[in-house]
Amino acid sequence: MPGKPKILWADDEIDLLRPHILFLETRGYDVTSVTNGADAIGEADRARYDVILLDEQMPGMGGIDTLEEIRRKAPETPVVMVTKSEEERLMEEALGGQISDYLTKPVNPSQILLTIKRLLDHNRLRTEKVSRDYLQSFNRITQALMNPLTHAEWIEVYRQLVQYDIELKGDEGARNILEDQYREANRAFGKFVETRYPAWIRARPGEDRPTLSHDVIPKYVIPNMAPGTPVVFLVIDCMRYDQWLEMETLLYDLFDIEKDFYYSILPTATPYSRNAIFSGLLPADIAKRYRETWESGEDDEYSRNRDEERFLRDLMRRNRLDPKIRYQKLVKSRDGREFARQTDAFLAQDLSAIVINFVDILAHSRSDSDVLREIAPDERAYRALTRTWFEHSWLYQAFAEFAQAECAIVVTTDHGAIRSLRSAKVHGDRNTSTALRYKYGRSVKCNEKQAILVADPESYGLPKNDSSTNYIIAKEDYYFVYPTNFHHYQNLYRDTMQHGGASLEEMILPVVTLRPKA
Repeated sequence: MPGKPKILWADDEIDLLRPHILFLETRGYDVTSVTNGADAIGEADRARYDVILLDEQMPGMGGIDTLEEIRRKAPETPVVMVTKSEEERLMEEALGGQISDYLTKPVNPSQILLTIKRLLDHNRLRTEKVSRDYLQSFNRITQALMNPLTHAEWIEVYRQLVQYDIELKGDEGARNILEDQYREANRAFGKFVETRYPAWIRARPGEDRPTLSHDVIPKYVIPNMAPGTPVVFLVIDCMRYDQWLEMETLLYDLFDIEKDFYYSILPTATPYSRNAIFSGLLPADIAKRYRETWESGEDDEYSRNRDEERFLRDLMRRNRLDPKIRYQKLVKSRDGREFARQTDAFLAQDLSAIVINFVDILAHSRSDSDVLREIAPDERAYRALTRTWFEHSWLYQAFAEFAQAECAIVVTTDHGAIRSLRSAKVHGDRNTSTALRYKYGRSVKCNEKQAILVADPESYGLPKNDSSTNYIIAKEDYYFVYPTNFHHYQNLYRDTMQHGGASLEEMILPVVTLRPKA
């Protein structure tokens, strides 16, 4: 049986409202009352409420200030403002979505009951509508997965799945069906990529293939470069499409937003995908053109990815461009805070390229920290954690500063990440690479149902060190474990966020152009 709907009522004259509270309680509501804004914020932080009633004029922290804090802690909870006068400002707040409704004192119990019922029924009806829409779409998506899909149709399937994943709240039955369909989609997508990817690499200009990592700057950045209009190019490492949607909602008031998608190259890992973005080249061509960079290995962020600025400048020269360029990599929080304070310096360049590592650090931190894994046990919580960080971050502050200037901002990522839940046994020698979603070395082997086996690296646009070098790239949500101490490492890496493989979450990525409304 579902519990009683929970109501939080904040009013400094709450004792005078006891008859109203008793009336609501006899109608089946669980009412918690407080006398000030600070206590209301504390309650909203401690427990989840279905509706919050706020007196506008409380001593100390008034209703408006309390509302702002509650919006940060419980953005989905309907809030009703109770006021002594009907002000145009409150109507604007209601229309803008900051409050769900407002009531004018003196209020009577029936008036409050009707308002609460309307709000709760609205939420229930919305949940039922989303569930109904998804269940109607389920057969259509399932039918699509049974037929050959184009790369553009796969983007649409993924976009729909992500949208339902975000919107389906409160209906665990529908969510379970969605999760099963997500797994089925990734199974089919792995086969699709395995079949089509070599043809994409061989394709000549004008032939049908998706936009890939090395196309991003020529297709989305260079066309926005014009005299007097600086371009800010932000690469947010390891950002999934669903994470971007959480961030995007906070930018609607600041920018006009154009959204597109591209496919990350394989492996979907920083040394390959991000170098491809900045160089405009496939990894095999990078290894030939910049041999010393590639041969230095990929032990850390400062090995194979230490030459991104050089790659970018060379890419501009190959396109007969000579812009003023500023490149910055933001790894630590103090780097980000300094960046947010210097937005004018970046706008003084023709092209500023900024790599932001926070989301990648978040993914790795969740893998390494039991506390973070408990805070973000699934994709929904992982998204919410990303939104919370962004809303209060130096990055959002920088966006707000850029929104005051005439510029173009291109935002994308080098790869996504997937919650890895199933282990795959892999065989290789001691020189095999150490990543969990892809490996390369001498005669590396794995079950072909669990991974793409790349016997000829050049067909995938990948470097080939010698005749016995091959790659394996994980499909679906598999991660690689060696037979030695198998169960130890199986448990160690299970349910961690990983990248490098061939999944919807890792490969299909947003590329967004923002133009300030101001």
